Amino acid sequence: MDNERTANLLGALALSLVDSLNSAIKTVGYGGEAPAALVTLGANPGLSINTLRQILNLSHPGTVRLIDRLAAQNLVERRSGVDGRTLALFLTEGGHERRQEILTDRKQQLQLALSSLTQSDRNQLTRLLEKMLTAVTTSELRSYAICRLCEEEACPADSCPVEQKYCQLHNP
Repeated sequence: MDNERTANLLGALALSLVDSLNSAIKTVGYGGEAPAALVTLGANPGLSINTLRQILNLSHPGTVRLIDRLAAQNLVERRSGVDGRTLALFLTEGGHERRQEILTDRKQQLQLALSSLTQSDRNQLTRLLEKMLTAVTTSELRSYAICRLCEEEACPADSCPVEQKYCQLHNP
């Protein structure tokens, strides 16, 4: 099979999925990195603004403005961090509800893409995706970035290829 064609098809599918996911998430009322912030903070409560900034690949001022907007909508709250100099970020009850809406819309779009595959096809795709995700996980920060919109409940740490690769990198 032609490797260039395979790469091109993968790129087209990836772009189509990103467009579908962005469109679905915007119907919940959020664009940009707000959905990823809500999903990330739900999976990793207590992150600092700096860590969230790195995961979302935003500037510090941009992340502060994002958290200000989410806090003004009563979706995120700031608490004292572990060292007293930083702030820890947590979802409010409304933030958890919004996170679940985002993940539900995300799941619907992904199921639509998978609907044409047989169970055997899905099993094979799962194995291939695990290999590919392992290959692109190169650091702790990259692992957080890869999973910033993941449904942690669907892919717990003990079976997540990104988490497993991170653990290998972190504990050689």
